[in-house]
Amino acid sequence: VDKATLDRLSENKRHQGVIAEAMEYEYKEVDDILDYAAKKGEKPFVVILDEITDVHNLGAIIRSAECMGAHGVIIPKRRAAQINGVVAKSSAGAIEYLPVARVTNISRTLEELKEKGLWIYGADMEGKNVSDEKFDAPVGLVIGSEGSGIGKLIKEKCDCLVKIPMKGSINSLNASCAASVIIYEIMKQRGF
Repeated sequence: VDKATLDRLSENKRHQGVIAEAMEYEYKEVDDILDYAAKKGEKPFVVILDEITDVHNLGAIIRSAECMGAHGVIIPKRRAAQINGVVAKSSAGAIEYLPVARVTNISRTLEELKEKGLWIYGADMEGKNVSDEKFDAPVGLVIGSEGSGIGKLIKEKCDCLVKIPMKGSINSLNASCAASVIIYEIMKQRGF
């Protein structure tokens, strides 16, 4: 097949000479994520994304979550990036190993997770230093969008807000970088 045909078939013309047709991603249920943790004999660790709209950030967060041992990712059905080919590529295939659930209402999902024993942490620049917290309970970690962070209602549902201490002139990290740092800190405390 010639390059022009591959360019036409690809989403972003960055196909490296190969294109595959794949089935639509099959989202899991939140309970599937909790069951996955139980099967591994581990306390659940779920990453919850609040209005992450950039597909590259979504893929990178899924990749980091899978690499470091989180049990799943939860995304909203609306006003957020969804799993597509770009996310699959950005995740370096992690979407094949880590369950991703899609929910209608993140706020309600946080309440349900709390009822199931998870302690909900939100990433926020006004939070406590992430390395000062103890992550020995079942954990849900909320990461908000780069532009506005975690929404007000979602922030109110969090049990604790955590931040990454910053020393440089720029006071924030890309959402996927911030997620990676906090995921690492949680897993380090769990004996990663």
